[in-house]
Amino acid sequence: MARQKNDGKGRMGGRQKGTPNKVTGTVKEWLADLIDKNRGQIEADLQQLEPKERLAMLEKFMQYIVPKPKTEFSVTSEKQQEPVFDLSLVPDDVVCEIADKLLDYRDMAYFGNKD
Repeated sequence: MARQKNDGKGRMGGRQKGTPNKVTGTVKEWLADLIDKNRGQIEADLQQLEPKERLAMLEKFMQYIVPKPKTEFSVTSEKQQEPVFDLSLVPDDVVCEIADKLLDYRDMAYFGNKD
């Protein structure tokens, strides 16, 4: 028995890239045929649902019909870091003023004051 070579991507044999999975294609075809043959029953079942349930079902169906919007940002391989606030660079009087305001807000929330 001849041993297959690794293709450099960790794969040993298998389907060529772009070759459709036969089982997936067969199942999709069967489901499409099943739904097509039972359209009347599906519509009747939907009509029997409460309006809220009917909308939920239609929303689930729509995800297979309406394309999802593409995002407008790209993900980079570099990990983006959160901004770091170094309070040691801020003058002490400003830090104290911020702390006092935060304590005032906390006290207002605690005592229910809306001033």
